[in-house]
Amino acid sequence: SNVYGLSVEALIGTCFLDRFAGNERRQYASKMIATATLNQVRHLHQSGKPLFVDIRISPSEYSGQKVLLVTSSDITKRLEAEQQLIQASKMATLGEMATGVAHELNQPLSVIKTTSSFFLRKFDKREPVEQAVLASMLAKVDSNVDRATRIIHHMRMFARKSDQTLERVLVNEVLRSAFEIFSQQLKVRGIAVQWDLADDLPKINANAQRLEQVFINLLLNARDAIEEKWLQQGQGSEPDHIAIRTGHRAQKVICCICDSGIGIPEELADKIFEPFFTTKEVGKGTGLGLSISYGIVQECGGRISAAPRKGGGTCFTLSFKKASPERDTPVMEADNGRR
Repeated sequence: SNVYGLSVEALIGTCFLDRFAGNERRQYASKMIATATLNQVRHLHQSGKPLFVDIRISPSEYSGQKVLLVTSSDITKRLEAEQQLIQASKMATLGEMATGVAHELNQPLSVIKTTSSFFLRKFDKREPVEQAVLASMLAKVDSNVDRATRIIHHMRMFARKSDQTLERVLVNEVLRSAFEIFSQQLKVRGIAVQWDLADDLPKINANAQRLEQVFINLLLNARDAIEEKWLQQGQGSEPDHIAIRTGHRAQKVICCICDSGIGIPEELADKIFEPFFTTKEVGKGTGLGLSISYGIVQECGGRISAAPRKGGGTCFTLSFKKASPERDTPVMEADNGRR
């Protein structure tokens, strides 16, 4: 009763589904019958404010009827603290990405500058500009302004606080979005990118904004691992690369991000997800990126692991449960919702 701001008397005789927002009751009615635990569920306090709870469900009998015994644990404050940590990690990541974003914006700005300089020279010399040339160059300016706008909008969206809600998302789309702001800086460094994305990938339940943060952290790590290899061993005859692969088997969606960088010793493969553990030199990195990535993947009901890559480098493997098909679910009977 303390969780919801109601007295015991006020709760007796009510349906537990009333604690959910109206548009979510049908969805959770079916879930409560089919599962024993529901994590990070959004409920409503008596005041109308949302709160988050972990729910434990066990079938039982009461007065000769089959009922569900339900226990709710308020985790709102814990999630708020985690949210602050995730946001702090985002800001640190944005700082690391600043140079890369400058590279990404430099290319469209160069196209715009070249075009404007061309027209100014023509006007100064009072030379005519063919209509086809004018249309072609203005189209390039227009498309590059759109590209710069997308990059800036992307950064602003990334910096915003994200909520804890999960939705059905396509991993391939989140991967491409995360990579968008890295393509130019990797190209400038001479780091090749090998794509192998499955076209028929099922959707997963995730928060797209937070999952993008995971992929950005992994891409940053891959870039840093390759640059660390260059510092220690120099650049070889073969270009170093990052390989991005997705696929699915059984009820799992699999994503692998591998690099040909310096690699990690096998005995450290599990430790790198611990908070503040880092193999980078002092002053570089926060030691939080992989730890927070681990937590975000777990939020999505997934798993992440790292292992040395055959031939050198590191491979991060992420696996997620395939999302259930969208469908209407029956409303739970009031007797099954007793608390």
